[in-house]
Parts: sequence; C-alpha cells; structure tokens
Amino acid sequence: MHRCLLYNEELRDTAERLLAPGQAGLLNGWGVFSTLHVCQGVLFAYQRHWHRMLRDAQRMHIPMPPSPEVVHHHLLRLVAANHAENSTLRLAIIRNTGGPFDAPGLTRPYDLIAFTKDLSNWGPSARLALKPHGRHGACEFAGAKITAWAQNLTWYEQSRHRGYDEVLLLDEHGRVSECTSANLFAIFGQTVLTPPLDSGCLPGITREILLDSLSLPGVSIHERHLYPADLERADAIFITSSTRELLPVAEIESLRLPPPASPLLPLLLQAFRDYRDHYLQTATGAFVTPLPSPVLPPSR
Repeated sequence: MHRCLLYNEELRDTAERLLAPGQAGLLNGWGVFSTLHVCQGVLFAYQRHWHRMLRDAQRMHIPMPPSPEVVHHHLLRLVAANHAENSTLRLAIIRNTGGPFDAPGLTRPYDLIAFTKDLSNWGPSARLALKPHGRHGACEFAGAKITAWAQNLTWYEQSRHRGYDEVLLLDEHGRVSECTSANLFAIFGQTVLTPPLDSGCLPGITREILLDSLSLPGVSIHERHLYPADLERADAIFITSSTRELLPVAEIESLRLPPPASPLLPLLLQAFRDYRDHYLQTATGAFVTPLPSPVLPPSR
C-alpha cells in the first residue's frame, strides 16, 4: 500500500488510526468496494465501477456519496499524491451505523476509504484449485461486491498454501461460478463462454466489457452454464479481473486440460487493450447519473 490514503475527502497517512471500533460496517463487513486499474493517471472504466457499487449499495442498504464526480476528483488527488499513475486503486464505502451494536457519537452515515498499491505481477498463467459449494447463486445477495470478504481470503490463502494461484468456485449445482477475485471464460472454437450471474458470480467489469463492448469477426461471446467436465473440452480457458486483464489458465485441480490450442485468446486480449486505450484517449469525466441512496432505519 502506498503512503497516502483517501479518508472521505482528506488525504491522510496510511499509518494513522482513523476508524472507530463501533462502526457497524467495520465490524460486520457492511460495505461495498471496487478495485480499479489506474492506467496513465486515468481511472479505467470508473463509470462502470461506480454504477456497480451503487447497485450493490442499494441491495445492502449502504448510503453512498451523492456525486461520482466529486469522488472521482478526490481519487485523482490520491493518485497524484502517491505518484500512482499506473497502479491498483481500492475504493470502499463503509456504513457507520445500524445493527444491534450501534456506537454513539458517529455523525457520518458512511466513510469513504481509498488507497493505491503497485500493480501485481500475476505471471504468464494461473493454476486453479477447485472448491465445491463456493457460491450460492440463489442467494438474494449473490454477486454483490461487499467488504465481508473473509471466506474469499481464506479460500485464496488455502489455494496458495497448496501451490495454486487461485481457486475456482462451483455453485450449489456443481456448475462453474468464478474465482475468488476473477471471472472465468472458456473458448470453444469461435465461441467464448462465461457463467451467467445466476451461478452466483460477480458481474466483473472486465467480464462486462468482453460481453457488451468487444467484437471480433465470427466470434461469439456470451453466457452459458458450464460444468467442470465442459472445461476439459475447451480450446483455452482464461480468467479476467481489473488488474489481470485476460490471464490464461494452465491447470485446474483434478481436471485434464488439453494444451491451449486457440488463437483467439491473444486476439481477445488485443481487442480488450484497444478498448482500454480508446477509453484512455477519450475519457471526458462524464459520469452515470447516481441512483438515490436508500432510506436507512433510524439509529438506536
């Protein structure tokens, strides 16, 4: 983590003690967050990240800042203070009040916290462990990107201890869902498939771009349920996230994967980078219209 962080609208030192133990969101994971790629000083796909955070915040009754433009301005201040023009940025909105243990003296309905760090080196490919029942697609809050993330971190840590890079999570029906912090795609000929949202997967921003904004002649990119056995027939498999871009999968625990044989993956990666470069060249600061903040119950 870099030296400065953004705390609401103030740049502070990451060593400062700014949060209070009585904050409901801090103790209960009651918050939403997103991880952005800062590229050449631009917050790539910021509008998409903000819109997803708004959707999840409404589902989880978490108040949000009223202006994405103001937040964007302060995030750029953070990037400049940390000289983090090419970095990873984490933005979180933490709800402060509510629940049975509501601390006195909290005057803000939420706290905004953001920090930057160096980009991770994910290597040339990923090896995935396998986790049954890692996602429950029928859950009301499936797919929400919330700060209650301990189970993901535990599964990720377990996979690393076992020599893997990530873990592929299956849903309650034994179907492929996602990784702890990445979506999964599989290439079959000229068709590129990714699990639908009812598998419990997160609607990742890179996933969204591939589905609605990339176009290659003769190539179809769409959602379809996949079982682990289907992946053994794929020409290539890759995972996506804001900081991984499109990362090939070399191995999945207990599955027999053939050597990647599709020329599509480098073409998809180039198409994604062309999309990103166009975004960087044309970013204007226009933002989505913010959704209304939910009405919260009174504090007790």
